[in-house]
Amino acid sequence: MQPLPRWALLSSGSAPVLLVGGWAVAGALQRSGYDPLTQTISALAGYGAAYRWIMTGVMFAVGACYAATAAGLRGVAAPGRIALACGGAASVLVALSPEPAAGPTLRHTAAAVVGVVALAVWPLLASERGPAARWVLRPWLAAAVTGLCLLSALWFLVSLRGDGPAGVAERLVTGLEALWPFVVVAACVRGRR
Repeated sequence: MQPLPRWALLSSGSAPVLLVGGWAVAGALQRSGYDPLTQTISALAGYGAAYRWIMTGVMFAVGACYAATAAGLRGVAAPGRIALACGGAASVLVALSPEPAAGPTLRHTAAAVVGVVALAVWPLLASERGPAARWVLRPWLAAAVTGLCLLSALWFLVSLRGDGPAGVAERLVTGLEALWPFVVVAACVRGRR
């Protein structure tokens, strides 16, 4: 594998910190009525949200982190890097498509679905076979991570349709998807030493 640039650690490590910090700060600043257990992260950036610029800026920054991390993951299978970069672009599109107070638009929903799916499948698309494959990119682990992300995304979808904890489910899937690029980069940098 080609050496990874040090900034890949920064970009991959910043994404989960920005995402979790962003939803925590934006949620804390909301006027009464916002419930993080049942309401989505998108509601924090939607029209009518207090300080909506915080979550909007976070979504832009997280998208840029995904794209930068994809660029820094030299030597990782191109389909995985492309999927990670597409997840970043989708994050930016979500930020550019805030929810109206009445609920999500088709553009917002489409961008969110593309982002969740791209970020869920990138580990599998980046997987490597053979004795020289790094442990974080082994097919069995990549399939497990992808499966976990897709199952948590399905839980989120079911929660949106019913009366479930959609906020918890969304935070689980987005948190997992934000953390995995850092795990991969950190393992690749550590394995290089």
